[in-house]
Amino acid sequence: MTKETAFHNRIVEKTRHQVEYKGYWLPQVYSSNGALEEYWACRQAAVVLDLSPLRKWEVTGPDAEALMQWVLTRDVKKLSQGQVVYSAMCYDHGGMIDDGTLFRLGRDQFRWIGGDDYGGVWIRDQAEKLGMQAMVRSSSDQLHNLAVQGPNSREIIKRMIWTAPHQPTIDELGWFRFTVGRVGGPTGAPVVVSRTGYTGELGFEVFCHPNDGSAVYDAVWAQGADLGLRPMGLAALDMVRIEAGLIFAGYDFTDQTDPFEAGIGFTVPLKSKTDDFIGREALIRRKEHPSRKFVGLEIDAAVDVGHGDTLHFGRAQVGEVTSSVRSPLLGKNIALARVDVAHAEPGTALEVGKLDGQQKRLPAVIVPLSHYDPKKTRPQS
Repeated sequence: MTKETAFHNRIVEKTRHQVEYKGYWLPQVYSSNGALEEYWACRQAAVVLDLSPLRKWEVTGPDAEALMQWVLTRDVKKLSQGQVVYSAMCYDHGGMIDDGTLFRLGRDQFRWIGGDDYGGVWIRDQAEKLGMQAMVRSSSDQLHNLAVQGPNSREIIKRMIWTAPHQPTIDELGWFRFTVGRVGGPTGAPVVVSRTGYTGELGFEVFCHPNDGSAVYDAVWAQGADLGLRPMGLAALDMVRIEAGLIFAGYDFTDQTDPFEAGIGFTVPLKSKTDDFIGREALIRRKEHPSRKFVGLEIDAAVDVGHGDTLHFGRAQVGEVTSSVRSPLLGKNIALARVDVAHAEPGTALEVGKLDGQQKRLPAVIVPLSHYDPKKTRPQS
């Protein structure tokens, strides 16, 4: 049966428009305000959204660091306690299993947060195959999480979270760092707060035990009501993440896509990470001989463009759209797409094929990947 998240009882008071996502009910759009208002609240004030279906896995034991160094593309040895890193996880042929974030909780204690349970199963399988002293266990049912995103998110989180002297305060919390605290004061609900998000804005994620879900949700609203806080559903989240060039599994990458073709080549530090990892040889080969590139696209038409729509140079198909949305900020249709490297330069004019790809064409031009804040100045602010 489809499960309810820790925040479901509060969310259903605000909307009945729920959809199934990864085994849980999540809001698609909130009845009172609609996706467009939710979008603008994220860009101009603050939003709160439920991301509990993300899969969490605890990796502990003497070989925990060596195991994560082997299964992830990032250099895990460089990760400090209290730091978070975004990474890809690949098969031997270089295709992606998943993307996600790794939290370093201690010297021999890590938390992997990804989109799919198979990521954790894969990590466990590698540990067993190599005889490593590491325990890999799911904590998805013990950790549910809210994201508070937008320019006012820091003020909201600062008002509601107490931290002990040996933990960073919310003001001190750097980008891709986390702190451990409590809601309201030293006796409040225990939480982990990370400065991470999926919107391209300044933002935080608050992780709590499901029993404390209502207390955490109520605290966000108590502190954010005067700061323009709005609830956000999946429809508006899709709008902001596409504008920011953030990828989504099954749309922007599959197990046939390597991190370079998914636009996240920065997660594969082949020169600075000298240790071997799964897929390294294939990724060296793929980087040296790329065939496709992940790009941004602006479409000069009001017609909706969707995942899988073909991209053409003359009659020849040279790529396909992976994600698309009408950008409220830019006032035009934009997309993320994968194209042949021969036609991947910014400024290249292509056409989106509709119907059978030949009968109807929409003019498009290649642009840099992130349509919004490409240097990530906002989340780092």
